[in-house]
Amino acid sequence: MNRISNEKKHLILPDAEVIYIPEFYSFEKERYYFKVLKTTVKWQQDNIKVFGKIHKQPRLTALYGENNQTYSYSNIEMKPKPFIKVLQEIKNDIENITKHDFTTVLLNLYRDGNDSNGWHADNEKELGKNPVIASLSLGEARWFHFKHRVISNEKYKLLLEPGSLLVMKGRMQHHWLHQIPKTKKVIDERINLTFRKIEIV
Repeated sequence: MNRISNEKKHLILPDAEVIYIPEFYSFEKERYYFKVLKTTVKWQQDNIKVFGKIHKQPRLTALYGENNQTYSYSNIEMKPKPFIKVLQEIKNDIENITKHDFTTVLLNLYRDGNDSNGWHADNEKELGKNPVIASLSLGEARWFHFKHRVISNEKYKLLLEPGSLLVMKGRMQHHWLHQIPKTKKVIDERINLTFRKIEIV
């Protein structure tokens, strides 16, 4: 009932390696982790600057890590909190299936369809040259959009289902941008956990 799936779907994209596991966690385990993380994670809402104006980030975030390495993106610097038990459990499961080690997890809480994440790449220098990013989805399904930086007609979208795991690696972050767009549909909350390895620079 609480199985972990290893049924992998390889997305065929130029200049990228992308693997999608639609039922990484069973329904029961996905529900359990969502409820625990919603109430135990120390969520925060940072300010971001867009075209010279300060706005509240359109989602809540949290950073946990096994070291004290900070993580910076969009002029936001986050200092990690120590891993809690539930995050360590999830980290172990993802490391076992991906065969990669991770030091840090950035969590996003999308409260409704107005919460989003704009076009970006996970290419910060702390992540190294060809980072492996493992993204676990809990709660409401949301569309995930990719677009190639150079090839204008190379676009793709994928519905990230609850309990699914998306792994991006290879040259993905050099050549592609991705986003979680807003939606006008009335939808429930979603928690996204993006595991990464932060190198000392």
